[in-house]
Amino acid sequence: MEITQRLLEWYDVTARRFPWRSDDVDPYMVLVSETMLQQTQASRVAALLPPFMEAFPHVHALAKASNADIIRHWKGLGYNSRALRLRDAARAIVEHHGGIIPQSPELLRALPGVGPYTSAAIACFAFDVWTVVLDVNVRRVYSRWSQRQLTTVDVLPDKELTTYATALIPRDVPSKWHHAVMDLGATICTARDPKCSACPLSECCASAGTLQPASVARRAEPSFRGEPRRLWRGRVVDHLRSVGAGGVSEAALAVTILGDVHSADERQWLSELLAALETDGLVSRKGRRVSLAD
Repeated sequence: MEITQRLLEWYDVTARRFPWRSDDVDPYMVLVSETMLQQTQASRVAALLPPFMEAFPHVHALAKASNADIIRHWKGLGYNSRALRLRDAARAIVEHHGGIIPQSPELLRALPGVGPYTSAAIACFAFDVWTVVLDVNVRRVYSRWSQRQLTTVDVLPDKELTTYATALIPRDVPSKWHHAVMDLGATICTARDPKCSACPLSECCASAGTLQPASVARRAEPSFRGEPRRLWRGRVVDHLRSVGAGGVSEAALAVTILGDVHSADERQWLSELLAALETDGLVSRKGRRVSLAD
């Protein structure tokens, strides 16, 4: 198929280089990197993955990590609950699979915190298993290739994309193929400003040169003082990383996070935020002291 040949030839020349892409693939590194990549840019993951791997060099080390240990080493990656889900998946791998990461998407899907995309991605990238991997970039690229899309935000349903991908993905190099599609989506067939004139697939693409810009109404996030709640969660965890195992008093934390001048309502808001973080397994409260979870 012309699309397959053109894309793989383009990838041979332009492939982005990342630690998790190598001739000698480490399945454990793929597990860790795919978890990190869920909500973090690839360039940041590339910078922060090596020290994390040094701290937890294999799945057994990760499985033994306490909440506090893994949260401290997750610094800079955001969405800290992902770290706990990754650790829980490592524990399940040690307990149920003898420390060997499963190869099938079905077994991977049964691990804690591993969803349909991550299970398919690990199977494909770690073991070159032929499977359909659909992330945001792949969905966008396949949608534009297969049918003329009117705007930059138009995407086909997953059922249609899976049928299209099944006929398209080469049987001999599924991992290389998916890396290539993801690179095209990240660098050329982008969400807001596709560079159709630079695309190696423009002559084969149903949407080349026809896409109109479109805006997407974003759902408002819960906020406090005009900033998303997730940023405040991150600030609390970042501060607790720096204060050691003994933690800090809730009053001192309020001053650090909210400033010297804050109201009783704001202190109550912070207390409720801490309760949510505690429920998520990220922090621990003992009396009036707060620390990273044990």
